[in-house]
Order: sequence, then structure tokens, then C-alpha cells
Amino acid sequence: MRTHSAIIPRTWDIFCKVIDNYGDVGVCWRLAVNLAQRHQTVRLWVDDPHALTWMAPKGADGVELMRWTTPIDNTLVRRGDVLIEAFGCDLDAEFIAAYLTKSGVESPPFHWINLEYLTAETFAQHCHGLPSPVMSGPGKGLTKHFFYPGFVPDTGGLIREPDLLQRQARFDRAVWLETQGVTLPTQRVVSLFCYEPQGLDAFLSALAADQQPTMLLVTAGRAAEACHLQVSNKNSLDPTWNKGRKLSFLYLDKLDQRAFDHLLWASDFNCVRGEDSLVRALWAGKPFVWHIYPQDDGAHRQKLDAFLDWMQAPASLRTFHYVWNGFASVQRQQPEQAIAALVDFDLWQQCFIELRKRLLSQPELTDQLIQFVSKAPKIAGFAA
Repeated sequence: MRTHSAIIPRTWDIFCKVIDNYGDVGVCWRLAVNLAQRHQTVRLWVDDPHALTWMAPKGADGVELMRWTTPIDNTLVRRGDVLIEAFGCDLDAEFIAAYLTKSGVESPPFHWINLEYLTAETFAQHCHGLPSPVMSGPGKGLTKHFFYPGFVPDTGGLIREPDLLQRQARFDRAVWLETQGVTLPTQRVVSLFCYEPQGLDAFLSALAADQQPTMLLVTAGRAAEACHLQVSNKNSLDPTWNKGRKLSFLYLDKLDQRAFDHLLWASDFNCVRGEDSLVRALWAGKPFVWHIYPQDDGAHRQKLDAFLDWMQAPASLRTFHYVWNGFASVQRQQPEQAIAALVDFDLWQQCFIELRKRLLSQPELTDQLIQFVSKAPKIAGFAA
């Protein structure tokens, strides 16, 4: 494998459309930074970049943040070496036309990549790296290539910074928790980053009834709103539900990406959602439950099953995921009792330690992407 010093410097244009929960821009920012750390120049085009003001307030060397407007400002368009459409964001025809003719007398070749969503489903292995002919618009006759992140060697892998393991080794959990106001060493620490999971009410009750005290670190946004609502409802229905004060709450401010990593590393159990935090939880090596983004057609159930199959999840952890995500086959049970009986943090911890070892033995996504463009055929484009 090449060393970073031998990597050919390239200019990358990454396009990201923010949907609603910032996961897309979170992934794209991490990718942009990882490319820059490998001596690449990156222009990250985002239609709604305001989340980066708290997610990455200091920016990053080698990454230029560009505002993606419609119509696009053609004066900003400069041909790069690699063009990435993240998560099927569909570039404007005007941009493609300008990109193909923006290099003076001779247009240098470039690579056009469709970076897909992360999934453990087997089609990711089959489709990774395949060509995708462009059938219409200014790019008609050109070819994109699919690039699928994934959990197994035949996919594009997961984003991991070059210094991640060193950062984790230097991390002082006690000091970080103390800066957040958590000082009791006997407390279990649980992080909450979710949408509105069906199993949240039962999980809160199970933690409140447990003998070991728990501090719930609640992230800002939808998780905080969901938690406030559940606690308010529980207080109205049964003011004694947490009478032993075994469960306490700490509501956090918005965290930048590095601080979010610290939250996951400091917690004994993590509740995560979407794609970016799922990957960060895997690198943390702590047990977690994944709140998968709900889809109207129910496709998220199949995606979750594929992930749990890849994990070789213990039966208790699999059922816990079903309760958390509110699938009908589990909802017919009594979810509060089910969660209390299922929770086995020690067993789950060993599972996630093994998963992390498995993933660390596989190639990282950014390195694979750089290697992919060094081998894939380039697009010549048109002369200006």
C-alpha cells in the first residue's frame, strides 16, 4: 500500500445536499477533511452549510467550503480532478456543462464518482465500483462510477482518520466527563442521539428501575426534544416513576464532530442514529443501539436486519434494536419489560470490541477512494 507521501495530489469537488438531519453534511465534511489530511485539495459544495458553523467551527486546512446555489454561480466553477455526487444529490445541468468546459484550451480528464449511502446489504458488494453511463444532459455519453461504503472488504469501507487510534489512546474519560459536570464514578453513562424512537419511554423506565445509577447525556436537537416529551409524559402519568433518582439527565449543547467522538468514547452505552454517528460508534468500540432513519416504504427494516446479520448480534441486542425502532412484531410485547430483561451491557461490550477489531483490519474508505481514482478510467470531457 502506498504511503501518504506517495499519493498524487488532486483537487476534489464534493457535492452535498442537506436533507433534514445533517448526517449527509457530517459524512461529507469528514470525507473532505480526511482527503485534505492525505494532501488532497477539496472544494465542498453544500446547499445549506449552516450546520458546519457548530459541527466544524474552525474549518480545516485544505478544505474550501463552497455555497451550492441554484442556479449555480458559474464564475465559481473550476475544473478539478475528481467530481463526487454524495448520496445521489444530482448536479445541475448548468454545472456539468460549465465543469466540462472550464479548463482553457485543453480540458484535462477527471473522475466522476457517485458516493452512495452506507448499507450492509449484499448489493453494496455487487455494485461497488461499477460504471454508470450518463444517458442525458450535458454529460451524456460520459461515465460515473458507483462507490459504496460498507462493512466488508469488497466495499469501499468506512471513514477513519489517520490519527484516530492515537487520539483514543490519549483520551481521558474522567477529565472529559468532569468538564460536562459528571463526577460520580459509580454512574453508568449513556449518550442519547436519536430521532423519536418507539422504545425510548420503556428504556427510560428500565434505567430508572435499575440498581445502578445512570447519567443520560442528551444531545441537542431532536433527541433533547424527544427526551423532554417522554419525561414530561411520564411525570404526568406517574410522578413516582423515577422516585429513587437512579436516572439523571444532562442536556448538552451542540457538539462539533471531535466533541461528539469524545461523547461516544466517554459513554458506557451509546444511542446513535443515521449513518455518520453509526460509524463513529463503531470506532468507539462501545455497545450501542442504532436508530435507523425510518422510510415510508419500510425499507429500513431490511437495512437494519442486514446490519444486525453482519454484526452477528446476540439475540438480546437484535431484539433490543427491534423494540427501539418500533417494529410491529415486537410492539405486541410489553416493551418496557422486554427492554429491562434484554439489556446485557457486558455481553454487548464484547460483541462491539470484536466488531471494531474486524473493521480495523479492513481498508479505510478515504484511502480506498484515492486508490480507486488512480485506477479507474478518466473522463476526458470537452475542449473549451
